[in-house]
Amino acid sequence: MTRTMTQIYDPGRTAVLLVDPYNDFLSEGGKLWPRLEGVATEVGLLDNLRAVVTAGRRAGLRVVFVPHRRWQEGDYEGWDHPNPTQRAIQERHTFALGTWGGEFHPDFQPAAGDVVAREHWAQSGFAGTDLDHQLRQHGIGHVIVIGLLANTCIESTGRYAMELGYHVTLVRDATAAFTPEMMHAAHELNGPTYAHTITTTAELRRTLENGEQ
Repeated sequence: MTRTMTQIYDPGRTAVLLVDPYNDFLSEGGKLWPRLEGVATEVGLLDNLRAVVTAGRRAGLRVVFVPHRRWQEGDYEGWDHPNPTQRAIQERHTFALGTWGGEFHPDFQPAAGDVVAREHWAQSGFAGTDLDHQLRQHGIGHVIVIGLLANTCIESTGRYAMELGYHVTLVRDATAAFTPEMMHAAHELNGPTYAHTITTTAELRRTLENGEQ
């Protein structure tokens, strides 16, 4: 079910935030793909990510890449309290710089006019990066947050965006998580506490294609 308070997709004021579209997440052979594959396949993740990005570009929305820190030798060593995800990255070298897993999926490459924000170290695409600055400099007030993972970076980025005053749209089938329970928590329990709109790829595409801005 779609939860909508307002739908405002003014092309000059709206951006699609594509979070962590790395091979390690999205591609066969990626380090995290085996954990993600079940939910990703069930929701049609790859097709829906392609659909949202394509529809956004056709509607004149800005596409902003929101990448996680790509692991490098020495990352997190000597830290007082790296979080559990960071410890896991330290062990498995997820999204390692200079590797195939640390490259963006071939279907999600920056195009002319896109923005690539600085890499985030934890789960929010805003904390310690230039994302807020980039969005404000481009006049953005409404963000459509897609990518991975639903219950970590998507939730943290969306919640932070709300705190900063952005209108936030979540697209429930243009994201995925490791378990159905995590997806349920992200969209049914936590999402309604901060997102202005929770929709689906098909509904979002219809809205954009019909010019409901």
